[in-house]
Amino acid sequence: MNPSLVRLRIPLGPDLHQRVEALFDTGEIAGWCLLSAADDGPVFLEGIFASEREARGAWLALAALADLPAEPAPTPESLPPQDWQLSYREHFKAWSFGRLHWVPEWERDAYRLPSGHRALWLDPGLAFGTGNHETTRLCAERLVQAASSDAGRPAPRSLLDAGCGSGILALSAALLGIPRIEAFDNDPEAVRISRENAARNGLADAVVFALAGLPEGLDGGPYDLVLANIQADVLTRFADELLAAVAPGGLLVLSGILAAECDRIQAAFAAAGPVWSWESRRLGEWADLAGRRPR
Repeated sequence: MNPSLVRLRIPLGPDLHQRVEALFDTGEIAGWCLLSAADDGPVFLEGIFASEREARGAWLALAALADLPAEPAPTPESLPPQDWQLSYREHFKAWSFGRLHWVPEWERDAYRLPSGHRALWLDPGLAFGTGNHETTRLCAERLVQAASSDAGRPAPRSLLDAGCGSGILALSAALLGIPRIEAFDNDPEAVRISRENAARNGLADAVVFALAGLPEGLDGGPYDLVLANIQADVLTRFADELLAAVAPGGLLVLSGILAAECDRIQAAFAAAGPVWSWESRRLGEWADLAGRRPR
């Protein structure tokens, strides 16, 4: 093991968080991960590097991409070589909604599921997230509710996860029994990690993961349920295409939206889909937007 491992950990406010997430969405950022210990806790950008020189170079590249001042640079923290992997674990705790649970892989033997519940086992060292962030949780909650037999509507038979990241939402849909599930991301690494997560959970054949972006990733529609946890300006740019990907009577769930900009995003989608019904929910500083297409 290399004794010179160092960590850079940078706290992110909402505006900077959104800018950094956009870089993940476009595949322009590598070697970093987003970490959050709780719903209402701070979000950090963290990277583990072999030396202070490598950490410095990574910071300068990130600052240029995200339009940040390069100085003062964050202070590198030396890590004992045996501890760097464990540093991710402190930020990922098991959580649940309804009958679905998202659980760290290392708790597989000890975690006890209630009867009839399912768990998605996740590795918190993956750079594309573990579902802890508010935007993912908002989508996951909508998904669980849509798939419930108590939802008052037929459960969706087809689902598309647009911008799938680590595949958490698509794989959650598989655990909930949705028979046709497709997902795409424009980052090859995200698609690879999604497939790894699928294999880890015995779901390799349950989801079709594809390398694609918007709007070409929507070509297989329409779908009963479309989830798009993507940066807000990207959502509005492809509003027409996202609406068209939803089957009559189906649901479109948008996330990656700051609560302060939700009204603007809803207005844009309401203009593009004037006969749809819309509602929004908030979690911390973030919001989702759910639209139902009329039959």
